[in-house]
Formats: sequence, C-alpha cells, structure tokens
Amino acid sequence: MFLALKEIRHEKLRYGLIVGMIVLVSYLVFVLSGLAYGLAQQNTQAISSWQASKIVLNADANNSLSQSLIAKSTADRVTLTSHEADIGQAGVVAKAKGQAKLSAQFLGINRGQFIYRRVKTTSGHKPLNAHQIMVDDSFKTNGYRLGDRVTLNSTATTYRIVGFTHNAKLSVAPVIYGTLGTWRTLSHVTTDFQASGIVTDRTDFKPQVAGLSTLTIPQFINKLPGYSAQNTTFTFMIGFLMIIAMVVIAVFLYILTMQKLPNYAVLRAQGIPARVLVTTTISQALLLVVCGLALGAVLTLGTVLALPAGVPMSFNLPLLAGVTGGILLTGVVGALIPVKVILNVDPVSVIGG
Repeated sequence: MFLALKEIRHEKLRYGLIVGMIVLVSYLVFVLSGLAYGLAQQNTQAISSWQASKIVLNADANNSLSQSLIAKSTADRVTLTSHEADIGQAGVVAKAKGQAKLSAQFLGINRGQFIYRRVKTTSGHKPLNAHQIMVDDSFKTNGYRLGDRVTLNSTATTYRIVGFTHNAKLSVAPVIYGTLGTWRTLSHVTTDFQASGIVTDRTDFKPQVAGLSTLTIPQFINKLPGYSAQNTTFTFMIGFLMIIAMVVIAVFLYILTMQKLPNYAVLRAQGIPARVLVTTTISQALLLVVCGLALGAVLTLGTVLALPAGVPMSFNLPLLAGVTGGILLTGVVGALIPVKVILNVDPVSVIGG
C-alpha cells in the first residue's frame, strides 16, 4: 500500500484522470439503478401497501386487473374471510376547477375489508361514501388540495378529495381510492358485477371456481404492462456499464503497468518479490475505485437533491450494495489483467533495453 500511495501522490494528474473516469461510470450506474428501482416502485407501490399474497382474476382477463370482471354470481361461490378483499380497477382522467388534468388509476375498495384498513392516510381521512375519494400525494404536488371537487372521465358527478395517501401508484399512474359503486359507474357496468378481482393475504387461498384464475402477487406484478421489459432493459444497461468499466479500468492499468516496467524491473533487481508488486497494483486499483465510488455517490446525492419531485428516483440498500460490490469487483478483475506482465518482467532485458 505504501508504494501505491507514493506513486499516486507522485502522478496526481494521471491517477486523477482514472478516478474521474470511475466517478463518471459509478455516477451513471448509481443514477440508472435509482431510476430503475424508482420506476419499478411506481409500478407496484399501491400493491405493496396491501401486503397481499395472491390475486384472483377472471380467467379470460389475460392476467390484467383492468381487463378483469368478476360477475356477482361467480363471486358468490367464493368463500371470503377477513383475509380477502374485492377490488375494482378503472383508468380515469381526474380534473378539478383550475387544475391540470391528471391520468390516474381508480381503485374501488370495500370499507369493511382489509385493503381499506391497510391503506394509510398522510392527511385527511379515508372515503366514507360514494362521493368521497382518497388520492396519492402526487396530486398535492400538482396543486390539488383537501376538499377539491374532482370529476372523473366525462361523468358529471363530482367527487370530493377527503384524504391523501403516500406512495400509492399503479403502473406509474397515481391511484385514486373510492368505493366499488363508483368503480361500477366509471367502468359502465351494472351491479351484476362484483369487482375486477379478489385480493388475499393468505398464501393457501385458491378458490376452485370455474372461470377464475389465481396468481401470486409476484406473478401478477410481472404481468403488469411494460414492467418486465423495463426492468430487463435497465438490468442489461447496468450490466453493460459494469463490463465497460472493467474494460476501461483494465486498459488504463495495463497502459500504466507497461509505462512502469522499468521501475518494476529496478525493484525486481533490488530483490523486491513479484508478490509485493502484484499486491501494490491490486491495492492501488482498489484505492482508485473506492475513491471514484465515494465521489460518484456524493455526486448522485447532489443529483437526487436537485431533481424535481416528479422524477421517479429511489434507492434500495441491497441493490446499491450489489452495484457497489459489482464495480469493486470489476476494478479488481481489471487490475488482475496486467499482473502477468509484472510476474514475467525481466530486469536484465528491460533495464538493458
């Protein structure tokens, strides 16, 4: 480590450029990871708040809650307990006087069932009747306030915002919670239909009723439009960035090693073991990568603080630890590539040349 530090202090510009490159790569990886996780969260935040295990849909709905309709005659054949809840989904456009239109997902829920109890309010209260709604707090950032009268789609009926809830998004759209009766109105269906689906927090729940399909929540989430494709895209982007980082770090270290061959030859001639030189090279690479990661993290934090609230950036500690460990590993692998040159250096040929 002594040799590594001494060399870095002596060649500040050269190693500063390498650290700068690592800073940019780590910054890009951190930001992309935050965006990937943030977008994934915005697809599933509402679902996560229910703490559910499974969902039951119409078998012909192609695993989509918005396309599912469960008839009352079918629902009556399903035995529900306090662990199950009916839910109805409909895409809506919300509009209040003097405010911008917002595309949202309306979720009709039953006041006596567990979803209603588990949804938390940040201000106001939960809807108590068909003319009251509770909305995601992104409505608040768009100028909506408690007590605002809102129209949904082209209906003439107005609904009063009585509460706000935090992190309630589904398929990247803010959620509006209301009653199942309102859901039927918005979906233009009669009372012959009970709901879009049945949600349960029991892992062993599986109604043996014809025409119904049961999915685990992870299966249901993976079927959300664009969810899997989006996550796969970000995963490949982050993976390719790490590969590029390894290649670039390896190239830089290889060039530096070739430039330092006369120095290594002198040290070998003085009896310094090759193991010491290899250890110095690896510790030097780790030091550069750690410095680059730290500066990249600071730059990422500054970016998060500067970004507007509407940008879906969120961080997960296990994900960040995995990304950081991956970059450290690429640095070590990159440092190992020029090791063979160090091990095979011939003092006589290098100094004599």
